[in-house]
Amino acid sequence: MSSLELPTLPLVVIVGPTASGKSALAMALAKNFHAEIIACDSTQLYRGVDIGTAKPTPADRQEIPHHLIDVFDPTEVATAGAYRDLALAALTDLRERERLPILTVGTGLYMRALLEGLADLPLRSEEVRTRLRESVRKRGAAHLHGVLQHMDREAAARIAPTDEQKLIRAIEVCVLTRKPISEVHRVGRHPLQGWRVLKIGLLPEREELYRRIAARTEAMIAAGWLDEVNGLLVANIAPDAKVFDFIGYRKMLAVARKELTIEQARATIQQATRNYAKRQMTWFRKDTSTTWFSGTGEDPSLQQNVTAWLAEQLAVSGRA
Repeated sequence: MSSLELPTLPLVVIVGPTASGKSALAMALAKNFHAEIIACDSTQLYRGVDIGTAKPTPADRQEIPHHLIDVFDPTEVATAGAYRDLALAALTDLRERERLPILTVGTGLYMRALLEGLADLPLRSEEVRTRLRESVRKRGAAHLHGVLQHMDREAAARIAPTDEQKLIRAIEVCVLTRKPISEVHRVGRHPLQGWRVLKIGLLPEREELYRRIAARTEAMIAAGWLDEVNGLLVANIAPDAKVFDFIGYRKMLAVARKELTIEQARATIQQATRNYAKRQMTWFRKDTSTTWFSGTGEDPSLQQNVTAWLAEQLAVSGRA
């Protein structure tokens, strides 16, 4: 049976800013609807980075099956294409076992790769990349962000000024295709077939979200984040490995090297996380197919409202 002939089944997708409680809501829904959770997060794919990536706890993962966590070694480089392949395999498994999939989305690009498909992007050009890396060495990654803003403001709005790898790839595609990368991404895609996507959005109050971000950063540090980073160094993970680009890891690396105090790192990480949450919301709020719920994922009243809404949607699908 081809993908076009597959019966359409519901796929629950939870979006929202970091620290909004997506995992808590996913756990509550999974218990109510006998579902399994698929992580859609570029950081949680990696082994050895547990604390700073806010992975579900071992107890949660034992209670409810989670997929696409701890897939890659810290020395590997994950891509949106690789994620899509893994997610499609997980969805096929859940379809065969008649389990409802719940996607918890931290990385919007990976969600788009899965749901909308991937564009036909050009291969890497080492010549272009060498020039761009030299520019980073001389002027910093923020300079590349300015370059990308001139080439493609839409893409620049989605990429952090400090994310050197994504900036290089975006500019590389613009140069090689002579088109904005956001335009390239919109054409030649093969959307996900055989699933009815039900998107749930979490919309906490800004001050509450910022309080949660501050508290979570404190909890991560107290849980041994610095020890985790030191463990990566002991395991000979190079400082230029992808995992050190995740929010907070390079700052904790600086603490390990005595280049920053823990107090300085804490404040910087909290600010970087707030900025990331803003970018996530800018991305997610553009999607008019999302049903938004005010509050955080741990809120019992929100969980009750989402459960009732989802039950109605599943009844329409014949899956209640």
